[in-house]
Amino acid sequence: MSAPHDPADLEPAELASGLMAHLLELRLRLMRAVLALGLVFAALLPFANELYALLAEPLLRFLPEGGQLIAIDVASPFFAPLKLALFVALLVAMPFILYQAWAFIAPGLYRHEKRLALPLLLAAVGLFYAGLAFAYFLLLPVMFAFLTATVPEGVAMMTDINAYLSFVLVMGLSAGLAFEVPVAVMIALLLGWVTPAQLSAWRGYVVVVIAIVAALLTPPDGLSMLMLMLPMWLLYEAGLAVGRIVVRARPAAP
Repeated sequence: MSAPHDPADLEPAELASGLMAHLLELRLRLMRAVLALGLVFAALLPFANELYALLAEPLLRFLPEGGQLIAIDVASPFFAPLKLALFVALLVAMPFILYQAWAFIAPGLYRHEKRLALPLLLAAVGLFYAGLAFAYFLLLPVMFAFLTATVPEGVAMMTDINAYLSFVLVMGLSAGLAFEVPVAVMIALLLGWVTPAQLSAWRGYVVVVIAIVAALLTPPDGLSMLMLMLPMWLLYEAGLAVGRIVVRARPAAP
């Protein structure tokens, strides 16, 4: 692939023409992304209530017999499943949306930049989905087991469906972002912000920061905190190990 053109080498007319072409392509990519999101959302809309029932399962399994979620606002039974369907549609359509973004920026990248950016993008998406799965199947059940076990005597735990949706989405997004630790490590190494030796020397500080983040994101029980802290630490070590290999294999700058 030839190197991208330097805008300083172009005439004003060529620059304006090129800018217009880029804007038109950007509009096309955005329209495709929005259309994909709309189609997936429309397909999921009839199953919005079923999706919410699936989301509520990690809590409902720990409530006493007859326990249930409640709707405080009149419109909550309609809007809460609707918001969840939109969020799930965004997750489903995300690979296509990211492809549209990649197709727009890729022509302006050098070949070696593409070789680095594409694997990082794919890894970031995969790790984010892995974080969501970790939160739903492992983290949330442990958290709800603790929270329902600590309800005071005489108090019935009946959570509003909007509040529950917000809590679960925040926890899912937090876990998804926490799983991006190795991608952040790789980017920092590839950009030369830090070296593998520095990251290795700072390991103790990193573990403390990870522990603080895990403590802030989880209820005040040690098990939930450890469940989020352990994968973040392991992913940090994995990112550091892969980063050493990649940095060592990179050709020296001329």
